[in-house]
Amino acid sequence: MSFASLGLSVPVLDAIAEQGYEAPTPIQLESIPAIIRGRDVMAAAQTGTGKTAGFVLPLLERLSKGDRVRANQIRALILTPTRELAAQVGASVAAYGKNLSLHSAVVFGGVKINPQMMKLRRGADVLVATPGRLLDLYHQNAVKFRQLEVLVLDEADRMLDMGFIDEIQKIIALLPRQRQNLMFSATFSDEIRQLARTIVNDPVEISVNPAETTATTIEQWMCPVDKNRKSALLTQLIKNNNWDQVLVFVRTKNGADRLVRYLQTKDIKAAAIHGDKSQGARTRVLAEFKTGLIRVLVATDLAARGLDINQLPQVVNFDLPHITEDYIHRIGRTGRASLSGRAVSLVCADEFEQLSDIERLIKQLIPRKLIEGFKPVQEVPESHLDLRPIKPRKPKKPKKPKTDSRAGQSVIDTQSQSSKTQKVQARKIK
Repeated sequence: MSFASLGLSVPVLDAIAEQGYEAPTPIQLESIPAIIRGRDVMAAAQTGTGKTAGFVLPLLERLSKGDRVRANQIRALILTPTRELAAQVGASVAAYGKNLSLHSAVVFGGVKINPQMMKLRRGADVLVATPGRLLDLYHQNAVKFRQLEVLVLDEADRMLDMGFIDEIQKIIALLPRQRQNLMFSATFSDEIRQLARTIVNDPVEISVNPAETTATTIEQWMCPVDKNRKSALLTQLIKNNNWDQVLVFVRTKNGADRLVRYLQTKDIKAAAIHGDKSQGARTRVLAEFKTGLIRVLVATDLAARGLDINQLPQVVNFDLPHITEDYIHRIGRTGRASLSGRAVSLVCADEFEQLSDIERLIKQLIPRKLIEGFKPVQEVPESHLDLRPIKPRKPKKPKKPKTDSRAGQSVIDTQSQSSKTQKVQARKIK
């Protein structure tokens, strides 16, 4: 089946062809017609299945036939959990809508808010935003929702995991009741369904490639190794296998910076991307990685769902992730769009429990390769596949605000200090 058969107009079809896509993926086959018909949609799809185009294409098709957007208004809102994902979705909107008379914008934290406010003065047919920055802009009257027609929650499960539930509920309360709602998530967990009940209305449910499976185009294997020799093993794998483009995942920001410094001493061009880096630095590093100026990109899980790199051949789990499901999103950076890819995990004895949880999640044992010269002193036990159902984990509780917006001082601390002062004064009076 072709994109033309899904009800898309010529300007959109021409933009798709220019991107080099010829046939829709399964998620696109099901979601595009339903969204064009105006139905609410709940879609579960693992990363790399083409889900972004699955909602961007029909969204643009709908908006191309509507009224012109007014100043500071938006017609469609796409909420994403991270800056990187917001930028990526925004790029897709721009690419697929290039032949349409539509205006789009992307807003997120970590950069100055004034340029974003200026851009929204003319209004935006499509606004891609992270929840916190969107609320900031709303409170400064830079964005209004009277013209809103469509709400999209992208990576809804990730937003719950990151504690955005309060922000999402605040945003939903501001939106017109009459609107189309689209929720895209890796899973339909109990928490997601509970959230959905407050958002979608009689939705079409779509599930393609359940999130507990990994793409068949990805070759997975792991190397048992002592923790203190992981850096040396990674260096040898990169050089011996002539890996020209490698995305390496680590657990911590300090660990990412430390690994980059080590690789640079071995004449391997590397850079880190994590939450302590400014948005400008993260954007620059990602661009240099895509063009080959940087050979190794070391990332925390911040980047697990926000990176889209065409034909990325190699992903390495330098550390196994804290959250088991993040393994799937990490290795999903490779093997995209039916292309082949490799995912290698460097596993020490301390990570055996995480390894077992991952194998239980993906319902398969990950093949082991012992690299000569790196046999671990502390052996990684042999795995035995556990196929018992995994209990769903609870999302993070949202962080409580710490400061009074007028005074900038902690309200709790102020009350506590006042209480202490009263007690001291009472003792003096006695």
